[in-house]
Amino acid sequence: MKQPVPSPATSGADLTLISHHLCPYVQRAVIALTEKGVPFERVYVDLADKPDWFEGISPLGKTPVLLARGEAIFESAVILEYLEDTQPNPLHPRDPLIRARHRALIEYASAVLSDIWAFYTAPDAESFEAGRKRLRERFAWLDEQTAAAPWFAGLEFSLVDAAFGPVFRYFDVFDRIADFGILSDRPNLARWRGALAARPSVRDAVTADYEARLRAFFKARESHLSGLIDAAGAAGRPNARNGAAAAETGGVRSHPAVSA
Repeated sequence: MKQPVPSPATSGADLTLISHHLCPYVQRAVIALTEKGVPFERVYVDLADKPDWFEGISPLGKTPVLLARGEAIFESAVILEYLEDTQPNPLHPRDPLIRARHRALIEYASAVLSDIWAFYTAPDAESFEAGRKRLRERFAWLDEQTAAAPWFAGLEFSLVDAAFGPVFRYFDVFDRIADFGILSDRPNLARWRGALAARPSVRDAVTADYEARLRAFFKARESHLSGLIDAAGAAGRPNARNGAAAAETGGVRSHPAVSA
C-alpha cells in the first residue's frame, strides 16, 4: 500500500527541505545545509502524484522548496542565497567580483544540467551525438576554469562545488552504460570530480538507491540512451573501462518537472 507523504506542517524542524530523490537542485541545497552544519528535515514528494499541500507551497510544481519560519522558499538559487544570508560557514567568497564569478559558474552548472537532460532524452542517434558533442564542449571550457586543488577555486569549498557535485554524479551512471568520451582527457575535471565524490556532504546528498533510481528513470524515457541501457544489459556487463574510471574518480538535470 502506498504510504502518504508526511505534511511539513507537522515538522518540528526549523528548516524543512521538500525534496525529490533524483533532483540535482535538491542536492545543491542538501550539500549547502550539510556544509554549514545546519540541522534540517527532509521530506520527499512524488512529483507524479503530488500531495495537496505541495501544490500550495510550490507554485512552479518543482523541487526543492525550503520551509523556513513558516515561509516557503522555492528555486534552488534563492534557497542557496537565503542560506548564505542566514546561516554560518559562508560558501561564497567575500570579494564581490569573485563572488559574482562564482554565481555565474553556478548558472553555468544549470546550463550543463539542461544539456545533460537533452542528452539522455535524445530520441535518436543523431540528436544524441549532437548532445554528446555539446557536453564535451561545455566541459572543455570548464576544465580550463577550475583550479581543482582540490576544489573549484582552490582550498575553499564553495557553492560552485555544491552545484557541480550533482552534475558529475550523473556520470557515475553514464560511465557504466558506455564510453561516451564526454569527460575524457580533462585532467582538472578528473581531479575535481574525484574530490567531490569523496566529500561527505556530496556523497551523502542522495539516498543509497540513487543510482538504481536514476538508471530506471533513464530507461523509462524511451530515448536513444534507453536503447543503449537495454543493449548493455543484454551484454551482461557494464563498460569495463568506464566502470573502473568511475570507481577511481567518482562523479545530474533530471526531468524538468523535478528540478528548479
